[in-house]
Amino acid sequence: MPVNKLVGMALTLDTPLAEALPEKRAASLKRSFGMATVGDLITHYPRRYQMRGELTPITGLTEGETVTIVAEVRHASTRRMRNRSGSLLEVSISDGRGEAKLTFFNQAWRQKDLTPGRRGMFSGKVGHFQQQVQLANPEYELFDDSGDADVDAAEWARTPIAIYPATAKDASWDIARAIRPVLDGLGDIGDPLSPELREREELLPYRRALELIHRPTALEDAEEAKHTLRMHEAIVLQLALAQQRRAVHEMPGTPRHSAPGGFLERFDAVLPFERTPDQVAVGAEIAADITADHPMNRLVQGEVGSGKTLVALRAMLQTAESGGQAALIAPTEVLAAQHLRSIAKMLGPELQAELMPTLLTGQMGAAERRRAALRVASGQALIVVGTHALLSDKTTFADLGLVVVDEQHRFGVEQREALRAKGRTPHMLVLTATPIPRTVAMTVFGDLDVSTIRTMPAGRAGIETFVAPLHDHPSWWFRVWQRAGEEVRKGHQVFAVCPAIDVDDATGRAVEEEPDAFADDAPEESARKGPKWGVLQLAAAISTHPDVQGLRLEILHGRMTSEEKDAAMRAFAGGDIDILVATTVIEVGVDVPNASTMIIVEADRFGVSQLHQLRGRVGRGEVLGLCLLVTDAEQGSPARERVDAVAATLDGFELAEKDVELRGEGDVLGATQSGLRSSLKLLRVVKDIALIGRAREVAERVILADPELVDHPGLAEALARRVGERERAAMSKA
Repeated sequence: MPVNKLVGMALTLDTPLAEALPEKRAASLKRSFGMATVGDLITHYPRRYQMRGELTPITGLTEGETVTIVAEVRHASTRRMRNRSGSLLEVSISDGRGEAKLTFFNQAWRQKDLTPGRRGMFSGKVGHFQQQVQLANPEYELFDDSGDADVDAAEWARTPIAIYPATAKDASWDIARAIRPVLDGLGDIGDPLSPELREREELLPYRRALELIHRPTALEDAEEAKHTLRMHEAIVLQLALAQQRRAVHEMPGTPRHSAPGGFLERFDAVLPFERTPDQVAVGAEIAADITADHPMNRLVQGEVGSGKTLVALRAMLQTAESGGQAALIAPTEVLAAQHLRSIAKMLGPELQAELMPTLLTGQMGAAERRRAALRVASGQALIVVGTHALLSDKTTFADLGLVVVDEQHRFGVEQREALRAKGRTPHMLVLTATPIPRTVAMTVFGDLDVSTIRTMPAGRAGIETFVAPLHDHPSWWFRVWQRAGEEVRKGHQVFAVCPAIDVDDATGRAVEEEPDAFADDAPEESARKGPKWGVLQLAAAISTHPDVQGLRLEILHGRMTSEEKDAAMRAFAGGDIDILVATTVIEVGVDVPNASTMIIVEADRFGVSQLHQLRGRVGRGEVLGLCLLVTDAEQGSPARERVDAVAATLDGFELAEKDVELRGEGDVLGATQSGLRSSLKLLRVVKDIALIGRAREVAERVILADPELVDHPGLAEALARRVGERERAAMSKA
């Protein structure tokens, strides 16, 4: 097979895959994996390696062992299978002393190679069928008649087999066959790292690392290659983030200073409680940031109720002292209105009158919205709270100095950039109640300065969490809803959350709020069925329970209109609903201090962080919160381990680390994260934290000395290949 259709030209990493492989194979890899270039294929790294085993005579084979034998084909035939569709290729082989059978399912095309008299090496797991040794779907390599079979066989048996991430259309061995000629035809490629850096970090040359990760002669070779390529990936990632941090610091910004007797000092003087140590520390970091002549780009993470809004409000007041406006954008109308009420209450009548905090949302009446927009455009409103309405072309600001984004993961980068673009490079403050592990923060949010509020204010009753394992105790289902009724009769309210909106019992299909992102947590979970409970089914089922019957029960899910959702949430917040049956749309929602109980049905279908966020909806006032995690998952399963982890602690930061450990970075980083952040190949942010830290040091040192990478052309090329214009734009907006 010709390696390159452009005869005489060596392949490069940028060569289109269609020019390096047969058209059908290139098209298949494009469909399955999105591969477009040789570089895409070469960086499709093996998932693991399998050892073929020592050369073994057929007569000495042991059941269950993975072995390699040298043998000759005696006979081959194909027949239709009796009890299932498809064909079965059966091949008899012999090493001169014993005989074995090879079986290949639906691979009749192999018969043209496995002809009587051909010799080769055959590797697979030993089984027995009808008292005969059998290898099912073995790997094999046939000898060239002119080759030295004994020498080839011994070397082949000791060589690891690379196992690739594959699909039904592109099996691991198909990918290996595609990579082999491409590697052979690859010309000289620039090494991203200088010889001095490679020597200092004890890394292989790039070309050698690519060769050894795909074609190691021993497992030690593969590990050395992986280490080199992980460091490459980490350095390129950290370079991109370092460049972004530098770009933000080079943007012109307007310093926002506080003054004696100003808004901030007056606010602090009447604050009815003492700020927690973390609130003081994070507040000082933000205050220093917004007095700089370049824009702040900071993320503040903290549990629900930890005081993020207070910290953000103090930054707004500091901005307002210089005449600048602050805009807080929230993901829902209800949450925006809640923020405004909370801010107004904290400010008090006097500061309210001077700052004129204003709400601007899409559901306001036309006249009311015009009045609000006029206050914003004229600069009268120094604090503006809203939803996507703030992004409208019709919304203008007099002097937008600070943008506060609440629950940043609910907004796309284009939406955040649209708000930032309404000011002259305003300071940016991002708030999240989803704790971020330090390992993820260094990669996902590496271009932001990250502040953490861990300490919680006094006066919260707290939450008790229990697992209701229906697999072991089916009768607990009845008790769960009995408990819900008891809470309502005490004068409290209950959330009941399930994973789907609607489930068709006949087909098993479910209309889900979000696709089940956690089905691949463990191999045994990857083929599990969809959710059993939808909001519609759960509401109907529990409404007949003797302790729930007659209570005020309503539903809430993402297929409802905005008006319907907001009406349901307002009614629940106002105490007009006893039990709200909902999907995860209430993960970020209103503050209902009277809600005492959170019941999560099929809790094993949610991730650790999501369970923790849902639990945070209760225990927010003086009433002790109760969270019941209802699950069918068996004890010891990965799904049950997630649920048990949440029940074991209320520390969201501890759970965030556990979440990464249990689920891996693929889910934690998520396909929704923009640009390069979602596509780590070999790098693992938990296992490789030390390596990432080292790469960050290297990247910062390089960028400090050579911001444009003029003296590091290899790194510049690797960075351009890894981070295109689209990814760079996404990062600059994030």
